[in-house]
Order: sequence, then C-alpha cells, then structure tokens
Amino acid sequence: MIALLFSIVCSSLLFVLFKLFPKWKIDTFQAIVFNYFVAFIAGFALYGNEWKDSAMNAGAWPGFALLAGFLFITLFLLMGSSSQQNGVGKTSIAVKMSMAMSMLLMMIWYNEHITFLKILGIGLALVGVILVSKQDSQKSAKNGSGWMLIVLFVGSGLLDFVLNYVQKYELDILTPSLFSSIGFGCAGIMGLCVLIYKLIQKKITFHWRNVLAGILLGIPNYFSIYLLLHAYSSTGWNDSTVLAITNVSVVVFSSLMGYFIFKETLTRIKLIGALVAISALIILYFANGSH
Repeated sequence: MIALLFSIVCSSLLFVLFKLFPKWKIDTFQAIVFNYFVAFIAGFALYGNEWKDSAMNAGAWPGFALLAGFLFITLFLLMGSSSQQNGVGKTSIAVKMSMAMSMLLMMIWYNEHITFLKILGIGLALVGVILVSKQDSQKSAKNGSGWMLIVLFVGSGLLDFVLNYVQKYELDILTPSLFSSIGFGCAGIMGLCVLIYKLIQKKITFHWRNVLAGILLGIPNYFSIYLLLHAYSSTGWNDSTVLAITNVSVVVFSSLMGYFIFKETLTRIKLIGALVAISALIILYFANGSH
C-alpha cells in the first residue's frame, strides 16, 4: 500500500513540474531527455548492487527494455505536441482513458476473475477521469492532428501492460528497479540522438537550466514507475485494480494540487468527476475482496 501511495504522489508531482516549466523558461524537450539519464543513474545508484551478470542471458527483457524506452520517450514528446495542437483536455483524456485498454489486456491475458463490482468500479473510474480532465474551454483540433490522440491512447495502454507483463514473466533474475533504470536509459539515449541532431541543425539552444530541470523531473519519474511495479506484487490486489486506483488517484490528486497551488478553477463538472472517481476507488477496493 505504501508503494502505491508514493507512486501516486510521484506521478502527480510530474504534472506540477510540467506546469512550472514555462514559468521557469525551461525547454521541456531538453528537460525530458536529461530526466531519463537522471532516472537511469538514480536507479543504478540505489539498486546497482542487485545486478547479476547472469541476467543478460535470462529471459527476453532486453528487448522489452528497448520497447519500454521507445514508448517512454515518444509518448512524453507526443503528449507535448498533442497538448499544443489538440488541447490539454483532449490529450489528458486520451492518456487517462488508456487505462481501459491496459486493464482489458490484463483481464484477457491473465484470465482475471471479473465481478460486477469490478466492472462497476472500472466504469465509474473512466467516467470520473473524463469529467475531471474536462476543460472549461477547448480549441478545436487542427486538421490532421487527431491521430496523436489515438496513438497516445494505444501507446499508453500498451506501456502499462508491457511493464506489468515484464514484472510477471521476464524478471526472474533482473529486479524491477534495474529494469526500470535500463528502460529509462534507453529512452535517454534515443532522446539524446534527437537532441544532438537538433543542436547541430541549430533548431534549439542548449541551456544548463534544462539540465537542472531534468534532475528535478527525473527523480520522481523514476520512482513513479518503480513503485508502480512494486505495487503490483506487494498489494495483493489484481493488477487491473492497482492500475485503476493509480490512474484515478493521480487525476484527483493532481486536480486538487492544481486548485490549491495554482488556483485553477474547480468547476462543477470537475467536482462531480472527483466525487465519481473517489466512489470508484472505494468500489474497487471492496471489489478486490470479492474475488
């Protein structure tokens, strides 16, 4: 339970930092690239003693690490572009709604027992996420940019499922903490290649403050993933329940921080969404005891 709570806090902190970056004149792309190297270093600094050379010959996790790294960097960057072209509201809905896809994959792939309470909880969770993510006003999406929402929906759901699958079947020797670190390292290398290209083409300018921003972003980013993987095995709940509670809690917690810290407007629809999401959390908690 503690791992799950801290995973929620770390994930919510990421939204706060992204909110502050424009005020600090931070290049979000550069911060994202550097954050992955920080996350990689943090993982090996804390858990490097868990590494075993025999892990290189155990399972297909290296391929999954590359896949996770690719999804990490591309989804982060795509979220930025989609927020600008489709609007923050539609983009956040696409990302949060992806939990429906990942939960469905988990239920089918793992043959999880389905109950009425679980279906009700998942349904309310989706409704709550949509309402809380709804913006007061949204600009119409530019022509040709709608595909980003589809890719974010599919990609985010696939990432959650991949991380969970690797945790279950591919980490006999390698620990989840080191797998997360390696995945972040792969994302950092991929992002660095793009960054170097843009610097050579003089499309962006390097500033040290972006490195500092990457440090601030990388630490909670690493632990948000590591603690989620740990929560899958430590809570005793079905994986789809853990995922639903995590995603809905992040939406609610982030909305509350936005209201109290950034003085964002709490509309009636968002308030109703928060209450629906909280109801979903309670139902999913009790649904765990009904299987």
